[in-house]
Amino acid sequence: MTLAAAALLPLLAAVPRAQAPDLVDVARLVPDATVELRYATARNVVGRPMYPAGARCLLLRPVAERLARAAARVRAEGFTLRLWDCYRPSSVQRELWRAQPTPGLVADPRTGSNHERGAAVDVALAGPGGAEVELPTDFDAFGPRARAGATDGVSPAARRHRDLLRAALVAEGFRPIRLEWWHFEAPEARGAPRLEAALAP
Repeated sequence: MTLAAAALLPLLAAVPRAQAPDLVDVARLVPDATVELRYATARNVVGRPMYPAGARCLLLRPVAERLARAAARVRAEGFTLRLWDCYRPSSVQRELWRAQPTPGLVADPRTGSNHERGAAVDVALAGPGGAEVELPTDFDAFGPRARAGATDGVSPAARRHRDLLRAALVAEGFRPIRLEWWHFEAPEARGAPRLEAALAP
């Protein structure tokens, strides 16, 4: 090591290191939620698994805490949550864009998705123990019935479940989007970096 390099060591040690993102496993905060990450299966727009076995639903801690409060609201009505997607690595976002390069349906990887920031969740309503309930569409259904306010072709029961879910999340600060009834974004997305984190332990 040169003298110059040795002289720099105390200065480098004094520089604060970037803090690791505080991503938490939502299953620990919402133990009655059904974790059904669709990108860990073939039931998604790409048609094959893109997450590793054992992938977890990860969110920034304040976002996960908001979701836990929303879960308490639907629990009071006799329902639980089904979690379809949470934090999403950038590599997966690029694959989704290649499969469905439609602005408004999939975020352009050049700007990124709030899923990549750990601040968005794809979520559905479920019954006690994760029982299926009637919903407007399945996940990744890119059609008119997937719109947040769709009525045509959406049964009264499906509308009621969708609207109950939406009311609970909006009450805790989440923002819905127009084209996907299941997608909600938290205010913590503003200014948050796109993250690279392991989905499986």
